[in-house]
Amino acid sequence: MKSDFLIAVTQLASERHLPREAVISAIEAALASAYRKDSVMAGQDISVSLNPANGEIRLGIRKTVVGKVEDELTQISLTEAKKYKKDVNLEDILDLEQPVNRDHQRIAAQTAKQVVLQRLREAEREIAFEEYAEKEGEVVAATVQRSDYRQVTLDIGRTEAVLPPSERVSSERYRVGQKLKVFVMEVRRGSHGPEIVVSRSHKELLRRLFEIEVPEIHNGVVEIMGIAREPGSRSKVAVVSKQDGIDAVGSCVGLRGIRIQNIVNELQGEKIDVIEWDQDMATFLANALSPCPVTRVEVDVEQSAATVVVPDKQLSLAIGKDGQNARLCARLSGMKVSIKSASEAEEERTQKLGT
Repeated sequence: MKSDFLIAVTQLASERHLPREAVISAIEAALASAYRKDSVMAGQDISVSLNPANGEIRLGIRKTVVGKVEDELTQISLTEAKKYKKDVNLEDILDLEQPVNRDHQRIAAQTAKQVVLQRLREAEREIAFEEYAEKEGEVVAATVQRSDYRQVTLDIGRTEAVLPPSERVSSERYRVGQKLKVFVMEVRRGSHGPEIVVSRSHKELLRRLFEIEVPEIHNGVVEIMGIAREPGSRSKVAVVSKQDGIDAVGSCVGLRGIRIQNIVNELQGEKIDVIEWDQDMATFLANALSPCPVTRVEVDVEQSAATVVVPDKQLSLAIGKDGQNARLCARLSGMKVSIKSASEAEEERTQKLGT
């Protein structure tokens, strides 16, 4: 029958989803540590093995076989060693099994308890670290646990994550119990377990949300070629189809806009423009300014600059509030983009012709 001690520890491991081998190893190490603190066995090299089937403890003392004994706690003479093992040689390590009496069991139970719990916590932390290290660069579901001006603490399953002020979205408010998705930026080892830093403002969060919502992106049929994002306000996502007959923009928007709406809802109302990527920069820039109509686009490849001409009445729409649309267009294309009205462009052209 299993001992109460073994049952309790095994149950604890089960609750924390720890592997059986890690639990047994932690118990054995803890018991060895406990026996070493026993005044009777102090200074000896103790080995402990635990039978997981019945909870029986095997206690051993390791001694080195020598010609002349100088330390009785760690050494044994060759003559004495042959009483236990006939084919033993000098410098061999002999593991002498010791009877486990009630005093040993009492000492073990008292001393090992905290050590076992500590080892289990360490094992749990290591498993949590390995699990979330693999999720670095991915999106995970989270629940807000605590929120203040310094940081937001999130429950992400096995452990907690931190959403620092620099990775928040200024327009978002985080309430205790609120469920949201976050981008795992960094996973590192800490003194109290894995330290996980997540983000709500990173543009890769938007990319991962598209991969989750749009099967064509997940399968590689549609590819995201670029993202420009002003968190909480507006984003532009350039996509292209890798297969004939597939509408890249339509796939991202979804039937009646359901796919893009799910992403917008997750980002708490952030506006998202999905545009068709094109290898021709002029065409791409015209697409990027949609829904604003574009009269023409002049591209200077050497200067990485472009001038986009739009109808006079559409200039404010093309530039956007506080220049946002123009900024996002420039970030998405990697070009210096100048937006001008048709009359302004014509006036400049006339002046050049006049000179």
